[in-house]
Amino acid sequence: MFGFSPNLPVSDEQRIWTEQGFKRLEKLLGRHRMLDAKVVKPTAEDFPDPYNKSPEAVEKLFSRVCAYMRIDRSRIELEIFQDETEELREIVPHWRGDGEARAAGLYVHAYEQNRASSDEESCVVVAIRSTMLRDPMSLVATVAHELGHVILLGGELMKSTTPDHEPMTDLLTVFLGLGIFTANSAARFKQFREDRKIGWSMQRLGYLPEPVFGYALARFAIERGENKPEWTRHLSSNVRSDFKRSKRWLEENPQYGMLANPIG
Repeated sequence: MFGFSPNLPVSDEQRIWTEQGFKRLEKLLGRHRMLDAKVVKPTAEDFPDPYNKSPEAVEKLFSRVCAYMRIDRSRIELEIFQDETEELREIVPHWRGDGEARAAGLYVHAYEQNRASSDEESCVVVAIRSTMLRDPMSLVATVAHELGHVILLGGELMKSTTPDHEPMTDLLTVFLGLGIFTANSAARFKQFREDRKIGWSMQRLGYLPEPVFGYALARFAIERGENKPEWTRHLSSNVRSDFKRSKRWLEENPQYGMLANPIG
């Protein structure tokens, strides 16, 4: 269909949605946000603070991701909730989970009436499941996704009733330079040891599959004029393969490129 190369790892529908998604984000935030974004990598350079799962370490990591996404840290209350805490998931629709349907992160945006005056104060809460603290890669991915809600939903740029607002929030992480983390966490394989048994389990985070992340990252690189971006070495093998195939296809089919001029 359309004469597309069979090497493209995404379907026509996924390709079109991704490109339209980039254009929607350009309209909402401005193309300069993508062009000027720092590509955040899982390195000591970008995360120089020691990480030991302590509240202090989590706070430093959270603050850095806020800075990378240009969000005022002081506006947000960060909470860590235990796995057995189900009340938040029941009352908040904006949550993302793994294969066991448990919340990895929660975003809450409410307005509380100030008792001392008639003013309304905005209350923004980002809550992270405690087990996410074991894996810094997934932790950053979860934080980035929930902060994406702060930008899109909290900033009233998108409604929670928008059918694809969750996938768009994942795409936003790519648009703002955090795509390495969300792409690598789309499917995470982990070894487990239980009594005398040793095996592997897979945890899924987010709403976009690895091939779509690979295509989105390729589009991101091409739009920024990055021919051979060094940051691709930090991608998982699956995502890196999808990235390479997508970038090759995009270079061979420039007629399907995005608009060259800023939008909005």
